[in-house]
Amino acid sequence: MNIIEHKGIGDAADISDDAAFQAQIAYLLTNSEFYRGRLNDAGITHASQIGGLSDLATLPFTEKNDLRASRTDERPLGTQLACAESDIARIYSTSGTTGTPSFIPLTARDVQDWVTISSRSYSASGVSAGDRVISSYNAGPFVAGAALGSFDRLGLCHIPVGTGNTERLVTAIQKLRADAVVVTPSYALHLIEWAAERGIDLAQSSVQRVMVAGEPGGGEPEMRATLEAGWGAKVTEAMGIGDIAVSLWGECEHQKGMHFGGAGFVHVELIDPDSGATLPMEDGAEGELVYTHLRQQAAPLLRFRSRDHVRVTTSPCPCGRHNLRVRCIGRTDDMLIVRGVNVFPTAIREVVSDFTPDVSGVILITPTSDGAKQEPPLPVKVEMAPGKAASDDLAKRIEAALRAKLVFRAAIELVPHGSLPRSQYKSKLIQRAT
Repeated sequence: MNIIEHKGIGDAADISDDAAFQAQIAYLLTNSEFYRGRLNDAGITHASQIGGLSDLATLPFTEKNDLRASRTDERPLGTQLACAESDIARIYSTSGTTGTPSFIPLTARDVQDWVTISSRSYSASGVSAGDRVISSYNAGPFVAGAALGSFDRLGLCHIPVGTGNTERLVTAIQKLRADAVVVTPSYALHLIEWAAERGIDLAQSSVQRVMVAGEPGGGEPEMRATLEAGWGAKVTEAMGIGDIAVSLWGECEHQKGMHFGGAGFVHVELIDPDSGATLPMEDGAEGELVYTHLRQQAAPLLRFRSRDHVRVTTSPCPCGRHNLRVRCIGRTDDMLIVRGVNVFPTAIREVVSDFTPDVSGVILITPTSDGAKQEPPLPVKVEMAPGKAASDDLAKRIEAALRAKLVFRAAIELVPHGSLPRSQYKSKLIQRAT
């Protein structure tokens, strides 16, 4: 395997996406044992047999489990590795929440491509050279660390704090007069509460921008309103996927969806998550995002299912950008099916958040059975806001709102403020019985 064989691909702007795609297919056939087998099984032995990206739907999807199955103790990077091991510049890993962590290798050029994509995402949020930005993402071992290189690219003054350093983070805001923070939505909410308990009003701090990523939530109207009130700052969100690229999507100050920042590097499709059929990218369309690398070297992916369920916007944005925008509704692998109705945990949280200031916006869903299918009523714990008392009337009103808006029946349990777990990274909205 030799990355030099990836001919015809210099800067991402040098050639069309169709030409880059064909070059990537040729590269996979030559260098990737994993995809050579899959493409050969689909009758593809030469890149010329694929006309272009319009023919993508004829190729098989790649699933996370496919990649896991390709890895062995002898080949921990999997058979999809498409470069010489000596060309690998960085290896990230997943958190391993579903088992053994997965390793994600990158060549030096892959790393720079990811930085370029992230730079597009974060520049959309309105930060500019000279701004002081505090990050709470660890620089390793997880892929979120790759986004931090974009801060250098944008000329920002980067103040890395990392995960689990709440006191250090708030002190840095106060002492260093930070202009922006980069956190998950859950952690942004936790910081408001943590600071208030210590007599600190973050709304009066120097922070003007809160850039959230890592989980859905930053685009939910009530969650965003809560965060903006608590921070006294504009909240924008970003989204990526570890196997493809970090911060692929970034929201501008108009907050009308996250702009796609991967043009020239990644091709994105929308599919029906149940049938796998390709859906048109048009205003209001909903479905699952599927990604294809156009110039990745170390471990390129072809039609990788993200499990991110989104709503698409294609109309021009007031900021002047014309690229595709999305709002993430939730993850299809987190979705519950309550007597035939698809229910996303984030959608439940969004409806519950309509009842602020009586509730804190923190919820925990406690399914009564394993798997996605659930019998109603679905148990949901809803945390009260500080100083608010639970009432049967409130629980019934929340149940009625969920029934009206999401068409399923819930059993709401109101619990005292602070009784549900907080996170300094991503929050778990579902807790199954052990």
